[in-house]
Amino acid sequence: MNPAQKALWYIESHLARALTLDEVAAIGGVSRFHMVRAFAAATGLSVMRYVRARRLSEAARALAGGAPDILSLALDADYGSHEAFTRAFRDHFGVTPEAVRSAKCLDHIKLQEPIPMDSTLTDNLQAPRFETSKPLLIAGVGERYNHENTAGIPGQWQRFQQSAPNIPGRFWHVTYGVCCNGDDAGNFDYIAGVEVSDFSDLPREFSSVRIPEQRYAVFTHSEHISTIRRTINTIWNHWLPASGMKVADAPNFERYGEKFDPLTGNGGLEIWVPVKE
Repeated sequence: MNPAQKALWYIESHLARALTLDEVAAIGGVSRFHMVRAFAAATGLSVMRYVRARRLSEAARALAGGAPDILSLALDADYGSHEAFTRAFRDHFGVTPEAVRSAKCLDHIKLQEPIPMDSTLTDNLQAPRFETSKPLLIAGVGERYNHENTAGIPGQWQRFQQSAPNIPGRFWHVTYGVCCNGDDAGNFDYIAGVEVSDFSDLPREFSSVRIPEQRYAVFTHSEHISTIRRTINTIWNHWLPASGMKVADAPNFERYGEKFDPLTGNGGLEIWVPVKE
């Protein structure tokens, strides 16, 4: 298992929490010494430099969008004061937070975007089972992506975990990551959500999708979640062409059961791919 890939997933899905090198190394299953060198070899950055750059970059996005309270952004980025945040922001970007907020754009600074996880093919894909799903109503946090910028999905799950208690009529035992509304340019909606009884009282800030009854090929991903892109890539670019099966025009989704631990990324999940009868 690649410790740097585990670290990337953990950082992106826990960016709003206080993070330490010891904690990240423990998730990677290696020592601090090992993690420092493995992460630098994979990304060209130290672990905590990447954490700092990602937090400051997200703060810069919020400032360009007009965020009024710089102290709140400072605390969210794990700085204890407005002054400490301003000093770190200026050292990193060469401008003050107030200047970015006044300019309302990010063209003059270089942001640290999320580094994507490994998507090479895997050679241990398990054969799927086939199952007809019941109709599902899924509500949660939605974002629009293309297949080149999906590195933001772990952070989306973090936002979902924070806001999920505000979803009415939810069923808690299983969560879903649903890909839907795709277009020919490769853009699609991704909803991190839960099953709900209906959409009638759903607050406007949440996204929703109806998944109809549909036959699916169901794959088990039992490794750490940081390798999920490898499994998904292998399904779509190796298993499906070799199987001769046709993909149905319906949402595909990840299903996270009770064994999955969102804090560690362990426990496994299922990947449901719609196929024609």
